[in-house]
Amino acid sequence: MTVWTLRATLPLCVASFLAGLCLLHSLPAAAQQPSNDLVAVVNADPITRDQLGQEAVRRHGAEVVDEMVNRYLIVQACKAKGIQISGQQVQDEVIRIAKKFGLTTEAYLQLLLEERDFTPQQYSKDVVWPMLSLRALVADEVQVSEAEIRKAMESQFGEAVKCRMIMVGSRAKADQLRQLAVQKPHEFGALAMRESEDETSASVHGLIPPIRRHTGDAEFENMAFALKDGEISKVYPLGDQWVILQSVRHMPASYPAEHALPMVRQQISDRIADEKVRVAASKLFSKLQQEANVIIVLGDEAQTKKYPGVAAIINGQKLTVATVAAECIERHGAAVLEGEVNRKLLTQALRKADRRVEQADIDEEVRRAAVSFGYVDAQGNADVETWMQAMLGDADANARELYLRDSVWPTVALKKLVEGQVDVTQEDLRKGFEANYGPRCEILACVLGDQRTAQKVWDMARANPTDKFFGELAHQYSIEPMSQSNFGRVPPLARHNGQDTLEREAFKLKPGGVEAMSGIISTGAERWVIMRCVGYTDPVVTKFDDTVREELTRTIFEKKQRLAMADTMDSLKESAQIDNFLAKRTQLGSRVRQVSNTEKR
Repeated sequence: MTVWTLRATLPLCVASFLAGLCLLHSLPAAAQQPSNDLVAVVNADPITRDQLGQEAVRRHGAEVVDEMVNRYLIVQACKAKGIQISGQQVQDEVIRIAKKFGLTTEAYLQLLLEERDFTPQQYSKDVVWPMLSLRALVADEVQVSEAEIRKAMESQFGEAVKCRMIMVGSRAKADQLRQLAVQKPHEFGALAMRESEDETSASVHGLIPPIRRHTGDAEFENMAFALKDGEISKVYPLGDQWVILQSVRHMPASYPAEHALPMVRQQISDRIADEKVRVAASKLFSKLQQEANVIIVLGDEAQTKKYPGVAAIINGQKLTVATVAAECIERHGAAVLEGEVNRKLLTQALRKADRRVEQADIDEEVRRAAVSFGYVDAQGNADVETWMQAMLGDADANARELYLRDSVWPTVALKKLVEGQVDVTQEDLRKGFEANYGPRCEILACVLGDQRTAQKVWDMARANPTDKFFGELAHQYSIEPMSQSNFGRVPPLARHNGQDTLEREAFKLKPGGVEAMSGIISTGAERWVIMRCVGYTDPVVTKFDDTVREELTRTIFEKKQRLAMADTMDSLKESAQIDNFLAKRTQLGSRVRQVSNTEKR
């Protein structure tokens, strides 16, 4: 049975994985997808694979080139040694790893996709193939001896010593504590709890995990094993700390049953081999990189003129920009395409509204952002350079350009589109003044998860209408952590802050007695709230002067503007016709349907 006939009998992700292996070992990356293919059409405006590749390289090219250079070094080293890793070997390794975690191959690949965003093809190419190649390259250095297996078995299953420990940072203090411990060895645990600076062991009277052989410092292990039960050790330096041990008891060896030994030995051998591979591979990588002649062309203007269309040269072998673009699309294409679709929608909307985003608009938005985050100079003007440095760090000019393109430009475009749609009314100012400066209702609250319990608590609170008793009820019954732990105390409620039902009921209440308690208020999501008013705060500001008006107007305008911008973007998306061939999805207005390969063409 061939791979292709086998595909029909396998779950989708496994079949895709096998297909990916065939592509991996039969086609160069750049040849897998023609650059003139359409990846999306937004309201009849196309986005080509070449355009998407350029944008993906702009955002992720540097990191992808670095990883691909390493892969090329491995490929070249394998070629020099005549090593070939087949698709079957990769497949077998994936199956082995899945079994190691107790999963089917399908479940393991699905887990990688959901939790690490690794497609089966990416996993085979970027993880499994390099791992197998490195193993093959360092195979001569990764021999596991019988002595190593014996030591590992002894470390895992051999005898051990259970100890208590005191750890301090001063030798003088350690000597004093040892004298006390020797005088009263039966109080070692209490001494450790009181004096040891290792909080983890101190909290359990100095107890530490059993000490075994071949796990670290051989002299320290020998010292522990030489102790008799109850005996106190000498003061021993461990790193920059000083420790004292007391042996609690010696634990006998506990090896696996005879029938399980072969499997356990194999697992230990594999673990030792894996560790040796990691060490040997690290050394090999360092050697390959030190001896390699690598020229990174991408992002270097002078080198790009010298080597057009080339991203890097590795020991004379050219890595093309087209290959890097294909890799970037495979890894990041979906996210980059979403951004480009949104950019198309905004560009189309600006054109329709006969509005433009000018460089002056971009500069002004950056200045506004700098001021809003407190980056101003001595004269109160925007300190743009310090703001950009704080936000982007030591990033290069490309990072700054991407920030302007991906964050600032869309913001300015949306502000242009909502010009004239946002105003601040007198009602807005009135509500804003009450919300920000008006009195707030100080309440005790009890949040319940079902109506029956809420009725029970309400009846008890009604029968004993005091703040103290209500707080005790909240502590006992509330399912909301803050009100439960604080005996009903929650932050004071202000008007017009998005909790209309609670605010309306709270501001009807009067402190003290029965009139201080609300009814049972349903807030949805299976939550019922009972409140008790304990008073009102004094207004922060009582005079609505020009300074207050100006601050409120600016704050309210910016909030309403943000909401209008979000609504506009949602509206553009919902009303657009978007054919996303990369995701095989078409949107007609708000309706989404799957696109077959035939429809795509």
